[in-house]
Amino acid sequence: MSNNTSRRFVIWSFLGICSALAFNGCATRWRPEHSATADNAFITYWPRPLGSDQLRLAVKDLIDMKGLVTSAGSEFLAKNSKPAKRDARCLAIARQRNVHFVGKTNTTELAVAVSGINEYFGTPRNPLNWRRPLIPGGSSSGSAVAVANKSADVAFGTDTAGSIRIPAACCGIVGLKTTFGLVPLDGVYPIAPNQLDTVGPMGRDVAAVVQGMDLLQAGFAAQYQHAVSARPTAQGIRVGRLHLSGTSPNVDRAVDEALAAAKFNVVELDKAFAEKWAQAQKDAATIAASSAWVYDLQFRNEPGVTVRTKAIVALGQIQYQTAYRDALRRQAAWQREVARTLRSVDFIALPTMQTLPPRIPFFGTTFAFEGRVLGLQNTAAVNLAGVPALAVPVPVHDRTVPVTSLQLVGAKKSEAALLNAGRLLETAVASRGD
Repeated sequence: MSNNTSRRFVIWSFLGICSALAFNGCATRWRPEHSATADNAFITYWPRPLGSDQLRLAVKDLIDMKGLVTSAGSEFLAKNSKPAKRDARCLAIARQRNVHFVGKTNTTELAVAVSGINEYFGTPRNPLNWRRPLIPGGSSSGSAVAVANKSADVAFGTDTAGSIRIPAACCGIVGLKTTFGLVPLDGVYPIAPNQLDTVGPMGRDVAAVVQGMDLLQAGFAAQYQHAVSARPTAQGIRVGRLHLSGTSPNVDRAVDEALAAAKFNVVELDKAFAEKWAQAQKDAATIAASSAWVYDLQFRNEPGVTVRTKAIVALGQIQYQTAYRDALRRQAAWQREVARTLRSVDFIALPTMQTLPPRIPFFGTTFAFEGRVLGLQNTAAVNLAGVPALAVPVPVHDRTVPVTSLQLVGAKKSEAALLNAGRLLETAVASRGD
């Protein structure tokens, strides 16, 4: 078969899957029978003993825990995989501390979708608005909902293109995407482990995320205290404000008001950088989709994998054949550009998402809906740069939800300084609301 014929076959196969999704892609919004909790946040759940004051840690079900099956949100893996023989390396510090593991949290199937919707384990219920069924965001949907619903003090998630920050934004919590390579990935289900994958903490506030980071990196609490001592106020902290086309005016306004309340020294980043950011968003999405196809190709004929997930993986094959190498080639230049920008400012600020979280479609998700949600995120360019980023809730003028999310981006291994800046933001917006 020639290359052109092969490519046409892939495209027509992909379109056929998408057609099937248009008619068969609907899914019940709440389907808790395979979940461990009524809010569908957990796949397995072990409540903390009464009277215990241990920190409650939830772990995304992409991260191996000894003796448990890592399902990656998939019915097929839940039913056909063997229990993990050992913990993922990123759990080592938590095992040594007086931490209570409350369970494994739900995720979108194979962590390839951004809505947070899961047909088999049920979609985690976003508590930001109980009257309107909003997406929880993915893929670390269960981790975000577990924290937001106060079933966990800290949750570990993974972030390939925004999978910690998008659920944090949707559910009104704090989420940290760590520097690429800082936290070991051994024992973590792969999406793009050689370029984009990271593990990071999520919490209801910055203090909880600091606790979570101290469970992922030895000595982090001391690093954070040093950062707080070095910069106890926002005076002298330069923040480069990035405006991106397509952002809702009320979201942009919320970000600007929060930055002003914190009294950062805000400078505008130019349109040339915004254009490079947009290209990096596309390149990161290409790499993530292509790499997911490489790792998930083995499931293309399995009946326990949804048609929607197969369509997303099929798109990855097209991306791999047409755009993957060019995207990889541009990564180093983008990393240099971000490093250069972060030498002139301390942090980059922009909305985590372009809009407020959308409602879950009445008849469930489709490939088209997943594509729409993917287009709302402002996060993937950070993964391509390999730097850390923090999603922090800030007040928004809206009738449906009380907060949107501000994303702060820092230089490599600046997690402590980034969380200190998040602390200053959090304190400022809280004071403004009093």
